[in-house]
Amino acid sequence: MSTILFVLNDGPYGSERSYNALRHASAVAKQPDTEIRVFLTADSTACALAGQRPPEGYYSIERMLKGLLVKKAMVAL
Repeated sequence: MSTILFVLNDGPYGSERSYNALRHASAVAKQPDTEIRVFLTADSTACALAGQRPPEGYYSIERMLKGLLVKKAMVAL
């Protein structure tokens, strides 16, 4: 079993870094025998806030994190 850690630093909106990291984590989570861990630090802790209202044209980072949890990824703040 492989374990892959994604460390996010940027906030949920205003930069695409957190979005791209979560998109990548989602794709990797589909691989067999792979465990995903996501560590939210600094501004990225806002990614875990419930009830987000993403700006027009942005994906919901909250929904992306929930999707990873469904795939049994571990998310830590």
